[in-house]
Amino acid sequence: MKIDVLTLFPEMYDGFTSVSIVKRSIDYGAIDLQLHNFREFATDRHQTVDDKPYGGGKGMVLKCQPIIDCLNSLTDEDARVLLMSPQGVPYNQKLAEELSREKHLVMICGHYEGFDERIRDYVDDEISIGDYVLTGGELPSMIIIDSVARLMNGVIQTESHEEDSFQNGLLEYPQYTHPYEYDGNKVPDVLLSGHHENIRKWKLKKSLERTLHKRPDLLEERNLTEEEKELLKEILENR
Repeated sequence: MKIDVLTLFPEMYDGFTSVSIVKRSIDYGAIDLQLHNFREFATDRHQTVDDKPYGGGKGMVLKCQPIIDCLNSLTDEDARVLLMSPQGVPYNQKLAEELSREKHLVMICGHYEGFDERIRDYVDDEISIGDYVLTGGELPSMIIIDSVARLMNGVIQTESHEEDSFQNGLLEYPQYTHPYEYDGNKVPDVLLSGHHENIRKWKLKKSLERTLHKRPDLLEERNLTEEEKELLKEILENR
């Protein structure tokens, strides 16, 4: 997958691209990540990328010309253009999976008080990572890149992300490793039983239990299987 990021601060990505899963996905060739400072497309000698808004208002607004010219130098028929925006659709795992199947993503990161509205005419999707204010779109773009990169074939074992929280619509079950007992707290015996079916049912029940406690909204949206209905009934009866 090719990923192009339009940003005024490409240096923010130095550490992000040099460690962990993102670095592995780049080294492996799963993603080709390129950073583009759209200030280089400004036409005046001061390379101005923002200006005061028409009609008045506080702050500065990003001009459309540098961003659109940069965008036009990158996009092709396969490109899906994403605008990092608090007005966008909420980002979630389902959207991450959808984006991971694209051939080419282009991400526009804003700064200052906002964008010239005409930039939106060149965008396919606006994406928000939450209802709070950030300085710019760089951090949201990194979150999207990280979540997409780990889904690419060969980057991590498929089994490792198939059981992650949100991957199957439930929060992940509790996990344990050595030692067996620490500070009086023991690993559940079922996990040491070697009985694969009992372990599977325990994990599913714990996922349902944790989701009910922490994110009940996910259960409201879920089409529960008969097994899940029975387990959820047990959980509710024992509360």
